[in-house]
Amino acid sequence: MKKRFFVYGLAFVCILFLSLTTAFADDTAKPGTVDAIKQALGLSVYLQGGYTGNLRGSDTNDWRVFDHSGNSFTLDLMELQFLKAAPLGGVGFKVKLSAGETAKWIHSNGLGDTSQPFDLTEAYIDYVAPIGKGLTLQLGKFATFTGEEVIEASGDYNYSRSFLFNYAIPFTHTGLMAGYPVSGAVTANVYLLNGWDDETDNNTGKTFGLSTTVTPSSASSLVFNFLYGPEEAGDNHDNRFLFDWVGSLSPVKDLTLVVNTDYGYEKGSPANPNGLNEDAKWYGAAFYANYVFTDKVSGTVRAEEMKDPQGFRTGFVQNLKEVTLTAQYTLAKNLLLRPEYRHDWSNANTFAGNTRKQQDTLALGVMYTW
Repeated sequence: MKKRFFVYGLAFVCILFLSLTTAFADDTAKPGTVDAIKQALGLSVYLQGGYTGNLRGSDTNDWRVFDHSGNSFTLDLMELQFLKAAPLGGVGFKVKLSAGETAKWIHSNGLGDTSQPFDLTEAYIDYVAPIGKGLTLQLGKFATFTGEEVIEASGDYNYSRSFLFNYAIPFTHTGLMAGYPVSGAVTANVYLLNGWDDETDNNTGKTFGLSTTVTPSSASSLVFNFLYGPEEAGDNHDNRFLFDWVGSLSPVKDLTLVVNTDYGYEKGSPANPNGLNEDAKWYGAAFYANYVFTDKVSGTVRAEEMKDPQGFRTGFVQNLKEVTLTAQYTLAKNLLLRPEYRHDWSNANTFAGNTRKQQDTLALGVMYTW
């Protein structure tokens, strides 16, 4: 633990030093003010907490990673972020330190476990090479490029996360990314990674990734993501494949429709709960409909299904489904309030100590960014 805090402290000192070397190069804020200090450090603070009530009285919300505590107030997440965007021909960086319940569940291999409520979530260096429109090179640890949702609820439409975000895709990667804007409508990123949630690789193989974003218009976008490589400890041969697709469309003003589909496959996985060394697959889709009623009020409906036919990702052979209704109210600048109702169900008895096929929860989430 002491070593971990030393690493975090050293990272903070390095970022502080790098930031202050250019502290007042940009004079958009008055020197010596809080805004000037924030601007110099690229500093932001994020706080997230809430209460999730399980309507069957259980103290655990099954199959819910981040909001797993039932009938309890929780400090979900506190983040300190230091960010400097890389200009063309220049260097930038990002460091994100996390604490709270969420931090317990997003540790990469080699960076902690669920007993530790602190996490070095992102730490990378950017360089934009002056080649054509700018070739971005990124090295370090960063949040996954797959999926519709992100770790911070403020970046999502709902307070709770989907089954796909929890089980179908990774949370973070450590490695190298090269990205280039092919045109005004197409951007492509190529990745060479340790793997899924591996700060320290668990084998000697590497995972390859590809992400292509197509933006046909200001009202639509398509993102195609691929991952392929060995993910089991000490196994360089049984590769895991993931195809992830996110499509977004705003057919009319204030309405946004999103679909996220995932298909995963792993050759000869030894992690199947039935003990057989057989191939595993998992797949599903999530649909979102978000409508902005006023500048302060919006609402989202999410419906999804995730199938785990070998029990590889959840530990049970099952089909998980859910419907979530979420409202959002902007109380003040950067302060969001989200009440939410969610109904989960499975085709197997995997809820309430493997005695029920469903659960219902009511939640209230609060998010603030400074």
